[in-house]
Amino acid sequence: MFRPTIYALSTRPGRAAIGVIRVSGPHSKYIYHKLTATKKEPLPQKTSVRKLYEPNTKSLLDEALTVFFKAPKTYTGEDLLELHVHGGNAIVKSVVDAIKKLHNPENGIEIRHAEQGEFSQRAFMNGRFDLTEIEGIREMIDADTETQRLAALASLSGDTKRTFGEWRTDIVKNVALLTTIVDFGEEHDLEETNQLFDQVDQNIDKLKDKITSYLNRVKQSEVLLKGIRVSLLGPVNAGKSSLLNYLTNRETAIVSDIAGTTRDVLDVPLDINGYKVIVGDTAGIRSLKDADPIEVEGIRRAKQRALGSDLVLAVIPVDMPVSEALIENVRLLSNSGRPIIAVLNKTDLVESVDAEGYATQLGLPMENIHVVSCKTGQGIQCLRESLTDRFRTISSSEPIILSSRAQDLVENDVLFGLDEFKKWKQEGDVVLALESLRIAADGIGKVTGDTVGVEEILGVVFSSFCIGK
Repeated sequence: MFRPTIYALSTRPGRAAIGVIRVSGPHSKYIYHKLTATKKEPLPQKTSVRKLYEPNTKSLLDEALTVFFKAPKTYTGEDLLELHVHGGNAIVKSVVDAIKKLHNPENGIEIRHAEQGEFSQRAFMNGRFDLTEIEGIREMIDADTETQRLAALASLSGDTKRTFGEWRTDIVKNVALLTTIVDFGEEHDLEETNQLFDQVDQNIDKLKDKITSYLNRVKQSEVLLKGIRVSLLGPVNAGKSSLLNYLTNRETAIVSDIAGTTRDVLDVPLDINGYKVIVGDTAGIRSLKDADPIEVEGIRRAKQRALGSDLVLAVIPVDMPVSEALIENVRLLSNSGRPIIAVLNKTDLVESVDAEGYATQLGLPMENIHVVSCKTGQGIQCLRESLTDRFRTISSSEPIILSSRAQDLVENDVLFGLDEFKKWKQEGDVVLALESLRIAADGIGKVTGDTVGVEEILGVVFSSFCIGK
């Protein structure tokens, strides 16, 4: 199948040291010859510095690093050319415009700008990657933290593909057993037929358990993409905003001695030791009779945010007594299953801190108590390490990332097909049970892109890619 040669800027638009222009298709080498004004063949996978010229006027555009990759062992599976030009806007535009002018359909030379995600789409169409690997590439690009990178790497390296391939092989084997019953049932006695049917039933039960367990791990790992939600809770002037600033290493929140400075929930995304964390700085908890109407609403939102968090940091100043309102809040959160760490702040203002007394008062174990000073930095590093251990527990030891598209297919096609098999097995209908397994196998094929009619899902997969990827 003939496809036009495509080109696009693959690096971020704007002034930079380098701009990488990617070209893929049968006319990649033609473009190389025209821009470099040379007849010498480019050496595959060898870098070379070449002057680039405007094809018509022969005026110098730039001096660039060029790399030519010969099909089929390229990202797209086609001849592929990369031009590493200087990253000035005018230079990039002049080279892109020069490539555009080489389009000459009258002479069979079709060159056009790439559509969104088209380089990766061609990689899929040419069999270089399946859809789970393609989606792994997208997740890798979007990864903000180390844990997200490692999770995306599992899909990119083919781990997800192998897992789904094993499931499909299991289903196909069981389809073959049921097909034997349908096609040759008359040649077997009833007992033998029932034994085969029961064997398939047992196999499907084991497979369903595997898939359900895998899907549960995926859902647990989703916190890595969305971010672990942490709420800072405590009385006014406890140092919540100071702690937030310490964690972000910048002045994110306003720090003031005036009570009630924070009126609303302030969400700040952080990277704490490789974990994406959304820390919410909330209004100080105090008696509502001392707060104005806006602060009352802020306190209500603070409590609501804490109830929906993955972890709560109760910031408590040690230079004043703990209020009954805060103790009640901490106990309420504990009873609702929210993990809580008490951060005893302002230790620089007192001679000693009775950590065990605070643990008893709040109803928390000693390992959940941390003594710090946001003024001197005392105990902050220990708190960071403790938070990292908590994040590791909250997320997963081996995180898995699976796109929403793939999750929907696993739930609505694969597991649906297996459930339908169980239903028809109970009815003793081999034909419909067989058809149900085919639905499940086709569902896995839709996830990997290994089925007929896959065009209908390509738009969803590639629509979120940038132009040059």
